[in-house]
Amino acid sequence: MPDAKNADAPRISPMHWRALRYFSIYRLCVALLFAISSFYLVPAPALPRGGPYYIFYQYAIIGFYFLANTASLVVAHIYHQHFNRQLSLQVLVDVLILVWLADIVGGLHESLDFMLLVTLAGAGLIGQGRLALFYAAMATLAVLTEEISRVLMRTSDAVDFFQAGVFCAGSFVVAISARLLASRVIANEELARKRGEALRNQMIISQNVIEEMQDGVLVLDREGHIKQHNPRIEQLLGLGNPEERKLSTYSTELALGFSNWSVRGGSEPVMIRAPASGIHLRVRFIATESSEGDVLVLLEDLGRLQEQARQLKLAALGRLTANIAHEIRNPLSAIKHAGELMREESTNPTNDRLLRIVLDNAQRVERIVSDVLEIGRSDRLHREFIDLNQTLPRFVEEFVIKEGVSAGVVRLEISGRAVIVFDWSHLHQILWNLVGNALRYSRREIGSVRLCVRDRAHEQRIDIHVIDDGDGVDEGHREQIFEPFFTTHSRGIGLGLYIARELCEANGARLELLDNPTGADFCISGRSSE
Repeated sequence: MPDAKNADAPRISPMHWRALRYFSIYRLCVALLFAISSFYLVPAPALPRGGPYYIFYQYAIIGFYFLANTASLVVAHIYHQHFNRQLSLQVLVDVLILVWLADIVGGLHESLDFMLLVTLAGAGLIGQGRLALFYAAMATLAVLTEEISRVLMRTSDAVDFFQAGVFCAGSFVVAISARLLASRVIANEELARKRGEALRNQMIISQNVIEEMQDGVLVLDREGHIKQHNPRIEQLLGLGNPEERKLSTYSTELALGFSNWSVRGGSEPVMIRAPASGIHLRVRFIATESSEGDVLVLLEDLGRLQEQARQLKLAALGRLTANIAHEIRNPLSAIKHAGELMREESTNPTNDRLLRIVLDNAQRVERIVSDVLEIGRSDRLHREFIDLNQTLPRFVEEFVIKEGVSAGVVRLEISGRAVIVFDWSHLHQILWNLVGNALRYSRREIGSVRLCVRDRAHEQRIDIHVIDDGDGVDEGHREQIFEPFFTTHSRGIGLGLYIARELCEANGARLELLDNPTGADFCISGRSSE
């Protein structure tokens, strides 16, 4: 009997132990019925084989059977080892007790036949391997031994012996049938277990993928109620866990897009802006084949996509700057130096004019090269506490002198302590670029360019606004002005605002274009010292 602990432990599942407990409960119930029938339903006169001692034998056997079954149930419940031994011992007790009771009442009885067959069937269903045949053989030997003893004692006839033989054959049929049925059940159980594990693993992987997705995922019913969402949605839409999970509660634009898609269908994405976060989103609606007709909604952060594209452009610019540094700067320096020498020796006005054109364009090319090289230096920063009340007045004075602007055209407005954490060289370059752009598109009147500093101490932020009174930025260009090489100026190269935003991000700040009734409003939002 293969019952060593190391041999059968891997093959015994919790379901086997549960089945053994149920089998033990059934046997205990049978013993209890025997006890009740023995004391209350069976009359006291002598049993068929005679003799008053047989009644006491019967009581003793039933009492032992009840105690043995109680012990078997307790052991099966608390001791989950040696499954085959526990089951075999229970079957052996059943066979011996039932055959013994049959001997007391004068041979196999129909009810005892049924009880023994039920025991064999149950043992075959929950047993291991060929043990079902062993149990049938054990029952057969017990029945034949009891019947032979009755023949020797001349208390049995040929009909009883034939009945015992039929029972023995039937026990093997029942055991084999139960074992075949159990094998099929076990195979189906194992298949279901493997598929369940595969499904659980797939669900875990899918859940992890959905939770780690950078895009938002929503599941809606046909009425627009939110059924499921991933964590990213909470950031994109400000989605919480309210009682009313209506889509229109969080985004009217998204609810309208869903309503239009429900009517027209199609796979074209919809562009919306999340009201809670202000993020621009690209939304796709996908119909599912679920029984309830749920709709899968995918929300992509356009800012993240644009950032990826920007990083690709930045990588290309990085390779470009390396070539520019070696291939352009040295020849350009030689051209400028030669031009300066020729202008010093020239006495012809025409030549002077041509040399001035050459030197001006060489200066412009040098400025372009410097701007491009500056892109790769955004990570070289030294942050410090900058008191804008002291530094910005000097900056405005320097700008007005170098650009030849009338006093009062650039107006400075500062509120609060206005101390920002920034690299001063970076901040100087950003402000020079922004104020220069504002001056270029302004009316150049008194107060046409405003440099406003607002201390948001409760948020530990400093906002620096550069505002002009020009025509503002065209609506069609608002999404492109921070892209490299995009410009609307005839002599610009489109790197000023791009470099300014790169330097802001390197310092943990943000540069954005705000809505303004007149002119343009560029805002630098950085961390304060508090």
